[in-house]
Amino acid sequence: MSIIRWPIGRLILLLNFIFSPRSPKRPAQEQATLDEKTQNLSLYQLPSCPFCVKVRRAMKREGLKIELRNINGNNDFREELIREGGKRTVPCLRIEHEDGKVQWLYESSDVVAHLQQLTKAA
Repeated sequence: MSIIRWPIGRLILLLNFIFSPRSPKRPAQEQATLDEKTQNLSLYQLPSCPFCVKVRRAMKREGLKIELRNINGNNDFREELIREGGKRTVPCLRIEHEDGKVQWLYESSDVVAHLQQLTKAA
């Protein structure tokens, strides 16, 4: 199975690089406000996962700066995702609320919708 996954993963990364969306140009104050809203977010992901690519493309299209956590590149991230999120599924958006509660959002379409909602509220 990894014989198939490796070339497909590389193809996904190449196509994402070639056809990468552009970030919007915003006034500095507006971007700073948006960056403040996203500082409590982390995306647990794998670089060549197509659903993770979908979320990262949405982040770029919306001009969002969110910490990326590669669960294959860091065992601590993988263990945290399993321990606190409940499963080893990516993409997963970790949302830390102001009251200290943490929400784990797993479906790529739900994550993209959440990110779009953040930019509309800004």
